[in-house]
Amino acid sequence: MTRSADSRPSPAEAAGFPLEPDAEAMRAMVDAAMARIVPHVEGVAEQPAWHGDLSGERGARLAESLRRPMPEQGEPLEDLLATLFDQAVPAGFNTASPGYFAYIPGGGIFATAVADLLSDAINRYTGVWLAAPGLVQIETDVLRWFSELAGLGPRAGGVTTSGGSLANLGALVAARQDRLGEDFLDGRIYLTAEAHHSVAKAALAAGFPRRALRTVAMDAGFRMRPDALRAAVAEDRAAGARPFLVAAAGGTTNTGAIDPLGELAKVCHEESLWLHVDAAYGGAFLLTERGRAALAGIESADSVVIDPHKGLFLPFGTGLLLVRDRETLRRANALSADYLPPMRVGEEEFADPCTLGPELSKPFRGLRVWLPMHLYGAGAFRAALDEKLDLAAEARARIAAIPGLEIVADTPLTVTPFRLRPRGDDGEGEDARNHEMLERINADGRVFLTATRLHGRFVPRLCVLHFRSHRDRVDDALERIRAAAAALA
Repeated sequence: MTRSADSRPSPAEAAGFPLEPDAEAMRAMVDAAMARIVPHVEGVAEQPAWHGDLSGERGARLAESLRRPMPEQGEPLEDLLATLFDQAVPAGFNTASPGYFAYIPGGGIFATAVADLLSDAINRYTGVWLAAPGLVQIETDVLRWFSELAGLGPRAGGVTTSGGSLANLGALVAARQDRLGEDFLDGRIYLTAEAHHSVAKAALAAGFPRRALRTVAMDAGFRMRPDALRAAVAEDRAAGARPFLVAAAGGTTNTGAIDPLGELAKVCHEESLWLHVDAAYGGAFLLTERGRAALAGIESADSVVIDPHKGLFLPFGTGLLLVRDRETLRRANALSADYLPPMRVGEEEFADPCTLGPELSKPFRGLRVWLPMHLYGAGAFRAALDEKLDLAAEARARIAAIPGLEIVADTPLTVTPFRLRPRGDDGEGEDARNHEMLERINADGRVFLTATRLHGRFVPRLCVLHFRSHRDRVDDALERIRAAAAALA
C-alpha cells in the first residue's frame, strides 16, 4: 500500500521496509477493503446473476484493458480496489447471486472470508504436524467429522484439497498403488457417461491410457447398472485386463443422479474392486435425513470426495478426500527428505498431512470449514440444505405442470433438467428451440441457468443450491421459465 502524502510512515517503512506495515496501516488496509466488501455483499441480491453483455468482444476488450506490466512502484490501495470492484468483479458469472442456478453453485459465506484472513495473516505451515500441531489437529478434526458422517469407520482419514478434481486424482492414485502396484497399465476403471469429467482427467494424470476407462451402461434414471458393471468386469478379466476401481457418482452435475451405491458395493466386494464415490456435489447432503437415504451404501466406499464449496456453501477451493483406511494414502504418498523433520510414521492420531497427499506446501484449508461449522453449528447447514431440497422438489413439480415442458430426469438432489416437449422437429430444431428458451430465461440477468446434453439433446437445467437462494428467487426463475415456454409452445 502507498500512503497518502499526509500519512506518517511506520518505523519499518521509514527504514526502507515497506512490507512491514504498522498496526495503524494494517487497520487502514482492512478498513479500506471492508468499505468495498460490505456494500458489495449487501447489494449482491440486486446485482445481475450474469453479465451476458460482457461476453464475446466486450469481454475481450475489458480483459485487454486490465492487462498491465509488472509495476515497479507501489500504487494506492484505493485505486487498486477501484480497479477490482468497478471493472474486474462485475464481469461474467455472478456466482454469489441468489439468482445463480447454473452449474453447481459455489457458496461464499462471509465467515470463511474471515477464516481465510486469519489463516493468511497467521501464515503457519501445516504440511507437517510438528510445525503446527494445534492447527493440524483442527484440520484433522474436519476430516474426521466428514469421515464419520460418511460412515467410513475408525481407520478413516484424508486430506483437504482445492476441490473434487484433485480429490479424485488423490483417490485414484491411492487405489492404483493399493490394488495394482507399479505395473498398472492393464488396470481398468469403471464409470458412466454421466461421471464428472475430472475422474477421466484424474485417470490420465495418474498415467493410465485412455483404454483403461470403461463406460458402464445406465438405467433410465442415469444411474450405473450393477448388472452391466458385472458384465464389463467379466469381459475385461477374460481379455487379460485387471479391473480395480469403480467410480460411482454421489450426485452428478447433469442431473443430480446417485448411482445405486449399496448394490455397487456388493459387486465391488465380490470382485475385489475399490469403490470410489465422487460425492463432490451430493456429499454434504449426508447432513440431512433425505441425503443419507439417497446416499445409502456410501459407508461401504473405499474413498469419498466431498466439496464443501458446494453443499456447505463455502468459497471455491475447498475439497475433501476421505478414505476408509488412511494407510492407503500414506503408502501412495509418503516420502522422506533430509531437510524435513522426522515424520510421524505409525502414529495414526497425529499424521503429517504431507504424507497423505502430494502437497508439501499447502494452505491451511481446514480453518475455512472449522470456523463456520463452530460458529453456526451443523444444524444451520442442515436447515439450509433441507430448504434447498424443498425448493428444488417444489420447482420440479411446478415445471412439470407448465404446459409444453417435461422433466428429463427426476433425481433426489437439487438439479432439475427440463426441456420443451418435442413437437416433431428434427433434433437440431428441437435443440434450437430449447436454446432460445434458455436465452429468454436468462435475458434480464435476474436469474442464470445453464444447460447440458442428455441423450444427445440440449437440455436446460436448474440447480438450487446457493445459500442466498430462497423462495422469492426460485419463484422468479419459475416465472421466467413459464413465460419462455409459453412464448415457444
